[in-house]
Amino acid sequence: MNTLFAETLRKLRTERGLSQKQLGKQLFVYHSTIARWESGIRLPDAAMIPRLAKCLGVDANTLFYLAADSDEIPNVIMVDDNEVVLSHGLTVLGEVMPNAAVTGFTGSVEAIEYAKMNRVALAVLDIELGTASGLDLCRRLLEINPCTNIVFLTAYADYSLDAWKTEASGFMLKPLTPEGVREQLRKLRYPFSTGGADE
Repeated sequence: MNTLFAETLRKLRTERGLSQKQLGKQLFVYHSTIARWESGIRLPDAAMIPRLAKCLGVDANTLFYLAADSDEIPNVIMVDDNEVVLSHGLTVLGEVMPNAAVTGFTGSVEAIEYAKMNRVALAVLDIELGTASGLDLCRRLLEINPCTNIVFLTAYADYSLDAWKTEASGFMLKPLTPEGVREQLRKLRYPFSTGGADE
């Protein structure tokens, strides 16, 4: 079952204000075909994905990427140079996303190396990482994988304007809470299965 593609397709369709029937009409397929794609039972073929991307206003490569392999365990990372904050955050993320592989880093270099070797579904980034910048790390992670969801975490609300200038999905103030994480998960650009109680 291709849950990541299915969830993303449903989210993109509803954001465009389209019913399954309306999208099917634009693609010249029955609405039951759209329903099967959104349930994860089937995937559109390679010729259909560019047409689907055009209707939904997204890059076709994004949909190809999601269709390629979406049932693996999602990789979630948190980067914070404060070890106490990082340890607490990893506990919260693990509680909210029991099916995810949650990994923490105190520096951006290690996080970047991890992202090069593993497809990261979600990165929770402190904006101030000692001498490094979480904003710069965000840009680097998105260069590696444009489908990584980025959520910024900081103690300073003043940074929110800078954070929104990036391709981030969200912004949270410290300390990390289960409720705050769940709220951000509902807003992700590229949803994924977390195994949490809300699913």
